[in-house]
Amino acid sequence: MSSRRCAACKQLRRRCPSDCIFLPYFPSNNPQKFSFVHRIYGASNVGKMLQQVQEHQRADVANSLYYEAYCRIKNPVHGCVGIINILRQEINHFGCELAKIQAELSLVKAQAQTEAQGQVESDVYHASFDITITPWFC
Repeated sequence: MSSRRCAACKQLRRRCPSDCIFLPYFPSNNPQKFSFVHRIYGASNVGKMLQQVQEHQRADVANSLYYEAYCRIKNPVHGCVGIINILRQEINHFGCELAKIQAELSLVKAQAQTEAQGQVESDVYHASFDITITPWFC
């Protein structure tokens, strides 16, 4: 038996064996993490999920379960899907805004290029008469 108990074993009020599957992923210094996961999925199901994946993937699974449980507790109707939809709407909004800004930028560049060509043609035309005309906007 380990002298340190994980958050899962503390909450479940049982001894924490040295090979406890929860110990690396639900440390005793963060009991809220296991509490959320236990409330949504149950300790038995979480243990089964962790055992079904390879050891190098277990930390990611535990973090994912925690995030999904946290979102489900904060928003019981939509959970993390609600957050995903909000972020997707923001991406679409900013994509449209970016497209508008790019269109305005290309329009300004085209106008500047047209004005520059007009200025060069005007200077060439008037150079034969030795008359320099400044544009009205200067």
